Amino acid sequence: MTPMDESPLVSTAWLQANFDAPDIRLVDATWYLDAATRETSARAAFDAEHIPGAVFFDIDEIRDHTTDLPHMMPSTVSISSKVRKMGLGDGNRLVIYDRNSFMASARVWWMFRVLGQEEVFVLDGGLDAWIEAGGAVTDELTIPVERHFTPRVRGDLIRDLDQMATAINNPAKTILDARPSGRFTGEAPEPRAGLPSGHMPGARNIPAASLIAEDGRMKSPEALAQIFEGISGRIITTCGSGVTAATLALALATVGHDDVAVFDGSWAEWASNQSYPIETGAGAHGGG
Repeated sequence: MTPMDESPLVSTAWLQANFDAPDIRLVDATWYLDAATRETSARAAFDAEHIPGAVFFDIDEIRDHTTDLPHMMPSTVSISSKVRKMGLGDGNRLVIYDRNSFMASARVWWMFRVLGQEEVFVLDGGLDAWIEAGGAVTDELTIPVERHFTPRVRGDLIRDLDQMATAINNPAKTILDARPSGRFTGEAPEPRAGLPSGHMPGARNIPAASLIAEDGRMKSPEALAQIFEGISGRIITTCGSGVTAATLALALATVGHDDVAVFDGSWAEWASNQSYPIETGAGAHGGG
C-alpha cells in the first residue's frame, strides 16, 4: 500500500498501522538551526529518545566536505556508502521524521529523491505527533545491517550556481525563497557572518514557517494550494543553505508539484559571490 494516496507525507496513524511491515525503515533527521548547540543536541536528543528502529541521519556529517558551503549534496559514491551502512537500501520504504517542524526531515527526503528513491516519505508532525498519538519511543540504538543501495540520480531535482544564474533570466522558471521575509527583503541580517541579505532577481518569498500549522504538521492541501496560488512554470526553491528550501519543495509536492528542484547552495553560495546580482525589497512577485 502506498501512503496517503501518493502524498509525500504519512500520518502517525498510517505509520502505526504499518509499523511492523518488513520493508519500512525509519530515519531521524533532526537538526537544529542554532549553531551554538546543534553539534551535540540533535544527536543527544536522538540517543535519549527516538522511534524504535530508527537510525540517525546527520546533514552536518552527510554532506560534501570539500566545500565550505554548509549542506551541499555529497558525491553519489560517498552518500551511497553511508546510506548502505545505515541499513537503508533497495526495496525499502523510508519514513523520515524529526522533532522540529520538518527541520531537516524535508532535506533528507529531498536527498533520497535526488538519489532516485521513490518510496520515501516524511512523518507529518514528526516525533511530537508520534508521541501525542501514543507511539512508542526508546533510547535503545539500532545496529543496522548493511543493505545494497542503487542510486539513480535525478538531476532534474537539483540546481547549481551556474544553472541559477541562467534561471533568473528565464521567465519559464519560478524561483521561490523559503527564508523569513526580513532576510528576503534585505531588512534583516543573515545569520551567516559576512553575507548580505536580499534575494535573487525575480524570486518570490514564501517563508517555510508559513507552511506549518500550529500543531507542527504541514498545513492542509487546501491551505497550501491557496499559498501557492498563481505559481506556475518550472519551480526552483532556495533558502539560506538548502534546508528549508526542501520544506518548500515538500509542501509543493503535497499539492501535485512533485518535480520541484532545489538550489543546493542556496543563499550561502549565491550571496558569497559578488558577481551575482542581489535585489532588496518585496521582489518581482511580491513578498510573503
